[in-house]
Amino acid sequence: MPKDMTETRTIFDRRESAARSYCRGMPAMFASASGSELKDTEGRSWIDFLAGCSSLNYGHNDPDMKAALIEHIAGDGIAHGLDLHTDTKGAFLTAFEDHILAPRGMDHRVMFTGPTGANAVEAAMKIARKVTGRTNIIAFTNGFHGVTVGALAATGNGYHRGGAGMALTGVTRMPYDGYFGQDTDTAAQLEQMLADKSGGVDAPAAIILETVQGEGGLNVASPTWVKRIAAIAKKHGALLIIDDIQAGCGRCGTFFSFEEMGVTPDIVTMAKSLSGFGLPMAMLLVRPQHDVFGPAEHNGTFRGNTHAFVTARVAIEKFWADGAFQNELADKAALIHDALTDLAALVPVGTLKGRGLMRGVDVGSGQLASAICARAYEKGLVIETSGNEDQVVKVLAPLTTPVETFRKGFDILLEAAREIIEQPSKIAAE
Repeated sequence: MPKDMTETRTIFDRRESAARSYCRGMPAMFASASGSELKDTEGRSWIDFLAGCSSLNYGHNDPDMKAALIEHIAGDGIAHGLDLHTDTKGAFLTAFEDHILAPRGMDHRVMFTGPTGANAVEAAMKIARKVTGRTNIIAFTNGFHGVTVGALAATGNGYHRGGAGMALTGVTRMPYDGYFGQDTDTAAQLEQMLADKSGGVDAPAAIILETVQGEGGLNVASPTWVKRIAAIAKKHGALLIIDDIQAGCGRCGTFFSFEEMGVTPDIVTMAKSLSGFGLPMAMLLVRPQHDVFGPAEHNGTFRGNTHAFVTARVAIEKFWADGAFQNELADKAALIHDALTDLAALVPVGTLKGRGLMRGVDVGSGQLASAICARAYEKGLVIETSGNEDQVVKVLAPLTTPVETFRKGFDILLEAAREIIEQPSKIAAE
């Protein structure tokens, strides 16, 4: 490695916080990206099956979004607008109304929050508490909603919860669908506990859930269970919050992960791929009767990223103005299912997880999953794990990934898995 590159790497160890994460297992010096491919400073390429943890559903540097953003910047378009009216915000809202909300019969208003998903969750929980006058939020085992204190209270992961350094309150955790196996109806458990005056669960302001738990291990809620939870929320005067930050924007095969489940959430949290280009952007969709915040009651200097409005509008108009893209997703979902079925067959306890294009394989061990992903990285594939023990090899490839690139990526993944499984002594070394 040239001396200057060695010095550049050293700056990370010398100055960057120990909180850094992904770079520990993927130490390349990445320099450029296009579509579903990353390149480092030495010209080596990787297929990207991580996509910014589902922040790049439309791939790296989509040419149409890039051209629109360059035009906006070159023309001295607004770079930062607080929550002022701007032409870019108006154009995004119009596209979102025309192509997303109206076709789905959704009357939700749009609230722009600070640019992180956690901030959107914080705002959603605050709205629910203000609407109902209650404080308790019901969340679920293995849910992940962010690491700011309010959102962290609703997050199940013990490692992240431990980072708070204080008591996390205001949330009651209940078992997610299938947590005790398919023979136990956890919706019925929740209903019984809420109905029992001695059940020990305070009347909730909201019930918050992910229809697919991304960081929790790709656990999937059935439509029946989600509908029952929605009915329970309504019966008990609580708002239903669906966290679609990772599962939305097409990741599950439709724009919203819940839109074929027959429910209308009171609030939907969105971020990650919302901007379409990897730019920070987050928002809430909130039913008009729950739009109760006063001016700037939940504010933030960066509520509404003007550059992100430019690329988000292009993403909506390019991919969601008709059904062509969604039809493509169905075909790719089938391809992913088949490829991961082959991976699951390599592992004695391999179990297919997730749905749509948010899929993975539970290989039964975090050590094994990490070893497979590390070997895949060595061979040219960026892929990560998830789950309560990091035991799930998780595929979050860009939705725009060409079929041949998908196949090449899965060939690498299967080859890596075979090498690790056939040489158990190497698992510990990975």
